[in-house]
This record gives sequence, C-alpha cells and structure tokens, in this order.
Amino acid sequence: MFILQFMIVLLAILIGARIGGIGLGIMGGAGLAILTFVFNLEPTSPPIDVMLMIVAVVTAAGTLQAAGGMNVLVDLAEKILRKNPSRITFMAPITTYFFTFFAGTGHVAYTLLPVISEVAQESKVRPERPLSVAVIASQQAIVASPISAATVALLALIAGFDFTLMNILMITVPATFIGIMTAAFVMKNRGPELENDPEYIRRLENGLAPAVQEREKREVSSRSIYSVWLFLFAAVLIVLLGTFEQLRPSFGTGEEITILSMPHTIQIVMLTIAALILLICKVDAAKVATGSVFRAGIVAVVAIFGIAWMGDSFFQANMEIIEPAVQGMVETAPWVFAFALFIMSIFLNSQAATVGALMPLGLTLGINPAFMIAMFPAVNGYFFMPNYGPIIAAIGFDRTGTTKIGKYVFNHSFMLPGLIATFVAVAVGYLLAFVLL
Repeated sequence: MFILQFMIVLLAILIGARIGGIGLGIMGGAGLAILTFVFNLEPTSPPIDVMLMIVAVVTAAGTLQAAGGMNVLVDLAEKILRKNPSRITFMAPITTYFFTFFAGTGHVAYTLLPVISEVAQESKVRPERPLSVAVIASQQAIVASPISAATVALLALIAGFDFTLMNILMITVPATFIGIMTAAFVMKNRGPELENDPEYIRRLENGLAPAVQEREKREVSSRSIYSVWLFLFAAVLIVLLGTFEQLRPSFGTGEEITILSMPHTIQIVMLTIAALILLICKVDAAKVATGSVFRAGIVAVVAIFGIAWMGDSFFQANMEIIEPAVQGMVETAPWVFAFALFIMSIFLNSQAATVGALMPLGLTLGINPAFMIAMFPAVNGYFFMPNYGPIIAAIGFDRTGTTKIGKYVFNHSFMLPGLIATFVAVAVGYLLAFVLL
C-alpha cells in the first residue's frame, strides 16, 4: 500500500510538472483525492499560513510593479551594468542577485537579461558568461530574500523551533552570495572569447547586426520612486520585526501573554504597504492582478496548496514506515537530505513548493532546523532541466549564440554555474550553521 501511495504522489508531481503553471497544484489536489477516497488516508491541514503569507507578499510586489517601481529598479540596474562593462561577468549576477533579493521575485531578471547581453556584446565579452551566472543568481537570491515566497514558507515551518527570520538570513545571504561569486569566477574564462567563437563568426557572416547602443531612458515618475521606497521600508520592517520580537504587539496578561506571530506580522505589513502604494502612488488596482509578478505568485500559492498538502498528508500517514527507514541516515548524514530537496525542485520548478513539500518531512525526522536552513539553497535545482523561463529568455536574448542548450540537452550553459553555486552555498551554509546557530 505504501508503494502504491508513493507512486500516486510521484505520478501527480510528474504530470503536474509536465502541465506546468497551476497544473502542478491541481494535480496535487487530484493526487490527494485518490489518497483520501481510494486509500482512506486522512489528509492533514492545508498550509494556510504559508499560502496567506505568499498572497500578501505577491500582492505588495504586484502593486510595486503596477506603480512602475520595477521599471525604476531596472533603470538603476542598467546604469550600474553600463558603468562596469569590463566586469560584466561579476556585475551581472551581483545586480540580479540584489534586485531579486529586494523585490522577492526572480521576475526582475527578465528585464535585465537583454541589457546584460547587449553590454557583454558591446564589451566583446562572451555573453554566455554573465547571462548564465545572472540567471542562477536570480534563483539563489530567492532563498536569501526576506520577502520571497520560499523564505516566508520556511519561516512558517521553523518558527515553532524558536528560529527567527534573522537566523535564516544570516546563513542564506552570505552562503548564496559566495556561491554565485564562485560560479562567476569559474565562468570568467569559460569558452572561447567572443571574437573567436565559431557560432558568433557564422552569425556575423550572415549579417548579425551590432549590439544595440544605450537606449533612451524611460520616464520615471515620482510616484514610481515612492513605491520603491515604500516597498523597501516594508522589507526592512519585516526583518526588524522578525529579529526583535519585542517590537511586535503582545496580547493577554500574566502567563497568558502571546506575541504576534511572524506569519501574521508579514501578512499585515505587506498588505498595509500594498494599500499605501495603491493610495499614495494612485495605482490602478486592476493592473495589479494582471501583472506578471502577481500571476506568478498566485501560481506558487496553488502549487503549495495542492502539492504540499498532498505530500504532507502522505508523509504523515506513513511516518511509521518512513521514519525507521531513513532515521539512521538523517542522524549520521543529515546533509543527504539536500539531495532530496534538489531533486524535488527539479520536478516542481518552484522553491516555495519544494519547501512546502519536503521541509516538513525533514523537521519531522528530527533534522536540526539550523541544518535545514543550511540546505535551503538546494531548492534551486530547476536550472537542471533547461525549461525554466529565464533560461529560455537568456538564450533568446543572446543574439551571438554563445548561450545555448547543448547537443545532449543537459550540457547547457547554465549547468556548471548552477551546480557550483548550489554546492558552494550549501557547503558554506553548513559551515555558518555550525558557527552561528
């Protein structure tokens, strides 16, 4: 029965991943229906706190985008990149990392990729080098961002173990940044120089136009700038409230005093900031719901709703079988769990969904929450299959042809920097967890 149930779970994940979008969450719900009505498995409670936190965060981020705040960030990033063309292999991932860190979504990378490609070509730098690391950096920054869907999902799970948001950030921020800088260093001299690349030469002979020169700057309104400052204020406030719980309201008297939880704190702060941006910057509310950031966030919510609920129900119902089988491995080598996170993320194509699906199992098996934080960067495995949106976009934006999917599919431009960044981030995370937590 255990094997049959596991096959149902695996089949739901594979079909959902193939469908893509909200199909992942929907197939998770269908898999849970089979487990419940056919195998009489009792479902656990759905991850309501995680889902509501993500809804609040993406609502604020979507409002920022509708107010023009994302355009402000992109213009600033372009200015930074064009001032440092010779260092584009390092500056590109640094830029996408910090802008994703601030915005809480990797979608900001889409608008930066054509700029990175242009600057690289103008500087005679092989575009594959900065583009590949920049895409990986935008993934790694998700687990370092205090307001990303994946981070708030992890925070909701480990808050009960007396771990705070600052505990997560003090591990993931340096670990992921060191990881992407290591990847950039390795990629700095990878492949032939642009002027010697056979594909680039062939395209030049066929009439490839020169790189587009610096484009005219878009008009940025004062309201767009206000939205950026408001959003930045929200991010800083969440970090402060998550670090110093005495700043949060308390309720009750005597021994019955309770402090406002971080899930509720994040929900309140982000919805309030969304309201302020909406009112102060005079944003059309209809534009928020149709923006790419909001749509992607809601897809993540649906994915967590279905997949995480199905996975948690399966694991909890079969814990008597699972726990003895893996307890020894978890006790002697907990880092092995990072491989499970990495593999699951390849199928789920979502850091938040991977956290919701597997992290509860790791905590239930007794893995130290500090080590779970160290393994957090392993949920960035969906570069492995070259079907991730920014990967396809980066290949399309590189008109020189140096960024590509190889003959054997897996030997694509993003494999090496992705593996290096992930491995180094987890290794550094473990070292920091031993020292700091």
